[in-house]
Amino acid sequence: MSTNVKWKSKADQHDYPAAADYLSLVLDPDDVDKVVAALQHADPRSYKAKDLLRASRLPLLPESDPEVMKDLAKIRDGDELSPVLLVRGDARHDLPLVVADGYHRVCASYWTDEDAEIPAQLAGMK
Repeated sequence: MSTNVKWKSKADQHDYPAAADYLSLVLDPDDVDKVVAALQHADPRSYKAKDLLRASRLPLLPESDPEVMKDLAKIRDGDELSPVLLVRGDARHDLPLVVADGYHRVCASYWTDEDAEIPAQLAGMK
């Protein structure tokens, strides 16, 4: 697929609670609140889909995955996707990047163009 992916300038408001739900599985509640607050204030930066998958150690989902299919349809229709929400990993401690929200968008973007830039709001653990 050679369609260009269109992106919003900031994540949708409903993405932050979704990120918090996921992060609550891997972080303490106080840390979840801090990371989500940092994500809400983070300006998007761009990263390649293939690099996000490598850094997160997540597999590329197939084009037939129902959620990936929904995002591919949005891309074909010219709809804007929400930037992904990320928590920085730490290579010194063998901790991968965490995709807090937007894994399916990353995969759909990869299927469109693995070298395309994906806007992401990135927060670190303090």
